[in-house]
Amino acid sequence: MSRYLTPSKIGLLALISLYTDSVVPSTATISVLSFLVSHLLPIEPLGVGDEVVSPHCDLIITLDSFRKATIILASGIPGRTIWDLLLKKIWEINSFDALHCFFDTLPFFLEKTVEESQNADEDRAANSKPILLSRVSPLGAFIRRAQLEFTRLQFHDGILLWKNFVGYRASTLLLWKRRNPAAGRNTFDSNLHEDRPGMDWRLAELVYGDIIGDIPKEPIVSTDDVEKILEYQVEQMQKMGNRLPPLMRGQLRKMVNTSVTIPSLSHYLQFLDSWKAGDYTSSFDNLHRYFDYTMHNRDRTFYQYALLNLAILQADFGCYSEAIIAMQETISTARENNDMGCLNYSLSWLYHFSKAHPKEMGEVQGKGVLGADMDALAFLKAKAKETNMWSLLSTSLLSEAKLALSNGESVSRAFECLLKASHLNVTKNVVNAIGSQMMMQSSLYGRLGVTCQSWLSGELFLRCYVNQSPVEDVMHCICKSAHLLARRGRYDEAFVRMNEVDQESLRILKYYQYWTAYMGMLKLQRHLHKDNLIGAERVLSQIQAIPFLEQDMLFIIVTLEIDLHVRRRDYSEALSVLEKLASELSYEEADIAQRIKMMTLKASIFDKAGMPQKGFSVALRAVNLAHRALLLPGLWEAVGAVGRILISIKEYDAGARLLESIMPQVLECEDCDLAGRIFCFLADAHMGMAGVAKAGTLQHKERLTKALECIDRSFDEFSRIEDIKGQCEMTAKKSTIMHLNGDLVLANDCAAKYLDIKRAAKEQV
Repeated sequence: MSRYLTPSKIGLLALISLYTDSVVPSTATISVLSFLVSHLLPIEPLGVGDEVVSPHCDLIITLDSFRKATIILASGIPGRTIWDLLLKKIWEINSFDALHCFFDTLPFFLEKTVEESQNADEDRAANSKPILLSRVSPLGAFIRRAQLEFTRLQFHDGILLWKNFVGYRASTLLLWKRRNPAAGRNTFDSNLHEDRPGMDWRLAELVYGDIIGDIPKEPIVSTDDVEKILEYQVEQMQKMGNRLPPLMRGQLRKMVNTSVTIPSLSHYLQFLDSWKAGDYTSSFDNLHRYFDYTMHNRDRTFYQYALLNLAILQADFGCYSEAIIAMQETISTARENNDMGCLNYSLSWLYHFSKAHPKEMGEVQGKGVLGADMDALAFLKAKAKETNMWSLLSTSLLSEAKLALSNGESVSRAFECLLKASHLNVTKNVVNAIGSQMMMQSSLYGRLGVTCQSWLSGELFLRCYVNQSPVEDVMHCICKSAHLLARRGRYDEAFVRMNEVDQESLRILKYYQYWTAYMGMLKLQRHLHKDNLIGAERVLSQIQAIPFLEQDMLFIIVTLEIDLHVRRRDYSEALSVLEKLASELSYEEADIAQRIKMMTLKASIFDKAGMPQKGFSVALRAVNLAHRALLLPGLWEAVGAVGRILISIKEYDAGARLLESIMPQVLECEDCDLAGRIFCFLADAHMGMAGVAKAGTLQHKERLTKALECIDRSFDEFSRIEDIKGQCEMTAKKSTIMHLNGDLVLANDCAAKYLDIKRAAKEQV
């Protein structure tokens, strides 16, 4: 394999030669230059899906690509296209000597240096081109590099390049014969004569082998081309978080196997692919192998990056103590080498790791490596501004907004940080951070109870920014939108949305586990609503067996487990699971939404267990916390718990007024389960007030009518989410009211409907 030069690069040089000869008219200049620059500058993919094919097509240029780009362009010579002139140019290189002469003329394409201008002679003036290229332009730099590499070639490598070039242009022999009837069978080499077939033919077979048999040759790549493809794939895997596509893996393996010297970057690519696949042993081995080569060539300049990759690898496989040790050494080494980029990234990673695994960070926090959360974020923002690391600055602003929401601080402060990050992403073109910004925006609207706006933010991200965002952000957004659909009872649409995840993303072990856990949670929630407790227990056991889940997801799984025990009326077990969860999440470390949810669950369990007074103070604390943090969905759920407790202690009027005051906001949250429960509580309150009123009075009838209306509304909400227990409860309450009103026919109809719901639920199980 050649180090730099390939037949396709000779084709590019021939096209540049035509441009400098002024045979390219002004109407075709932009097209020709665009074609040249697109194959000389670094690869810039249009989207995630392009990475499978785009690099291969950009670097290995076939003559058919030249033909398609130039055959439609007229040249400065009447009756000839650019393709005709290019075909003539490449066939004029008809011997190894002609190839040398072609490369010897390359300096005449460039402007003269100061020394050459002072010592200019008549020969150079005679050979000058009508158009001269700047030596520092993309075309000039390419020409200088090509001539330098050709000069460095050994004789054997030069012969190999010539033979490859002969095979490369062999597919255009018929086209060349049409334009040049004098061309014969041995036109590819002017040293072979048609009138001496015997000796020349045997010589051709000896030198060129099967090229003269018109056997098509595979495109030839250079070591430089392979390194460019490897750099491109590494950049995409690091930026997007995906694995190496199978097609590209096969192509790279084929390219690398043809090389005598394997680029060391291929080991790093294998490390990334093994890491994403969950192969700890292979990833660890390839990481050491890559940095062994790198350290050998570059001393200790890359040592901190070896430690950084090692720390991230250890953390992803659950070796948290080893990851912290490696990251601390990374920070120390980056400070020694004054590598601010690595240092800032390491500190940012350590901050996010401390939020995800606070228990593992006790020793680090004690040493004061990061300090308080706000101090750490302020430090990261200052350093990001100093070093123009806009992506880090955007991430720090979003982390500050998330911290404000997590601690229940000012919502306006969170909006301020979000808008700053949005402005930064737009002005500095931080494309890969837009996904995180849209997800934070969706979460912020969700906490304010504006579910429709939260849904629109997620949809906007999925429609406009998927191809520019990391796979992790896309996965989280799809799962969150599926969760919002499930809250509305649209389970089938939620499962369809979950299946919209790209199958390439599911080849990454971490994301597959996340997707599997979220899919399991949706199925578990549906089993609970359908009162299929056996199936729910099986799904729950499968979800709990998935390792290395995020803290938020673990919290949701535990709340669903508590719901399972409550539906079984095993309140003591539900309370013990809740207490265990509260002990694992310290008051300072837990998100305020999690703290409010735990308080509300505790109050609800006490109420269902017949001890509403014990849950009253807990529910009031939850209301106070949610009100101060403006966590509106949690506030309405906590107020609903307070109203239910008031009803349990026979404060019907106070409970009804409290629940009616929040009903519009509850409906705005688009949570069918919450709305169904609040309507159920409201029906109980009206029924209690009807029991207090004297039978037969107008107030008695009005309360019963309102109770029936609330029961119907609650039944509709429970029907949307297929909650069998809620539907049966509402049907039984409606039958009881009809019986009290003396309408036995409707009471019997409700009883029959109750039995039908039970029977249908058993048949579905």
